[in-house]
Amino acid sequence: MTETPRLAASRLSIGYDGRPVIHDLSVDIPDHALTAIVGPNACGKSTLLRGLARLLKPEDGQVLLDGGDIRALHTKEVARRLGLMPQSSTAPDGITVADLVSRGRFPHQRVFRQWSTDDERAVASAMAATGTADLGERLVDELSGGQRQRVWIAMVLAQETPLVLLDEPTTFLDIAHQIDVLDLCVALCHEQGRTVVAVLHDLNHACRFADHVIAMKSGHVVAQGNPNDVVTPELVEQVYGLACQIIDDPQTGTPLVIPLASRSRRPSRGDHEARSTH
Repeated sequence: MTETPRLAASRLSIGYDGRPVIHDLSVDIPDHALTAIVGPNACGKSTLLRGLARLLKPEDGQVLLDGGDIRALHTKEVARRLGLMPQSSTAPDGITVADLVSRGRFPHQRVFRQWSTDDERAVASAMAATGTADLGERLVDELSGGQRQRVWIAMVLAQETPLVLLDEPTTFLDIAHQIDVLDLCVALCHEQGRTVVAVLHDLNHACRFADHVIAMKSGHVVAQGNPNDVVTPELVEQVYGLACQIIDDPQTGTPLVIPLASRSRRPSRGDHEARSTH
């Protein structure tokens, strides 16, 4: 018997200003796994994530958190179960990195429970995991885009929720920090038992790191499942309009998408022969 996932959407329809973006969409988010939401620009990836986090009110359908409608829960209770890093975040003027990351502990504060050693540990652990411990006294608005991105991820991790939603967590990051963040997401799932959902633009990163992929186009789910099962040349053509070849990643055995070169970019026989003489 399959257990009900902690987070799911049932026949969800969401839009902005009366304009629908997601239509009659149903997904189950696997527990203790990294789920990557992929698809072309403006296909509804971030809208789905915002809907799952209760930042957008459904026009129809519902988001289920621990088996119940998420709208029935108090905001602070949702924040103790689910952490979100949105696509664009703005820090208050003059705030330091340590202060911003500490705000991830707000859902755990109560009238008779103020700042504790557990809070201190959670913040220190989150900053260490994201490589931001040495930035603690810096002002957030003085940081580079990549540094700020890691600080926002640290704030979400400090929240210590069993569910973590990240909207484009690798944006602004160089390739080394992209891999660090994705490795961290895998560790959160496989070593700490958390459930992570991330919107990713890089399909090859999704294939290599994710346990589960949700491929979207025009507000609908085209395919979902293990990357080895769902990422095919036909899917990439259908979702992205891109002709490609898919080979096994030599490091992981997961699908590796190789776009087909246009006729004008393909090397001629003379080019091959010229290179072979050097």
